[in-house]
Amino acid sequence: MPGTYRMIELVGTSPVSFAEAVKVAINEASSSVQHMDWFEVVSQSGRIADGKLLEFQVTLKVGCKVMSGQAV
Repeated sequence: MPGTYRMIELVGTSPVSFAEAVKVAINEASSSVQHMDWFEVVSQSGRIADGKLLEFQVTLKVGCKVMSGQAV
């Protein structure tokens, strides 16, 4: 279906996995961002301290459908 989308960027983090970091970002954003329809993983990274992996990080682009009369 045709439409217009605005794109936002999110960074999710998790001590568990990249997949969990994606879920965290989407779940937390959903409380304040409406009409999210799709996402793209732009990058994956992590944090290391004292030789141990501490955190997975993902940067996402998220497409949010612009509804009629909604500010972009």
